[in-house]
Amino acid sequence: MKLKPLHDYIIIKPIEEEAKFGILRPETVDKEKPEKGEVLAIGPGKLLENGMRAEMSVKVGDVIIFKKYSPDEIKVDDEEYLIISEGDVIAIAV
Repeated sequence: MKLKPLHDYIIIKPIEEEAKFGILRPETVDKEKPEKGEVLAIGPGKLLENGMRAEMSVKVGDVIIFKKYSPDEIKVDDEEYLIISEGDVIAIAV
């Protein structure tokens, strides 16, 4: 099944950070939601009061940093994805 986001929503494939050797990590760190992901699909943009759509700031393929507790998690065909609003994107990795 393919997903097509609406409005200013973004579908993300989470990127898990690798553990660094020599750094102690608490057991709960693996249960934390990722804050980084690759953009797989974007909506057409937020509908403005004048009927126009705001242009999206991200594009498919971008790696983004987003607010930790903002995404909704979904599972499609045994793959896990995150859906967030463009307003929850903090930065684009360059």
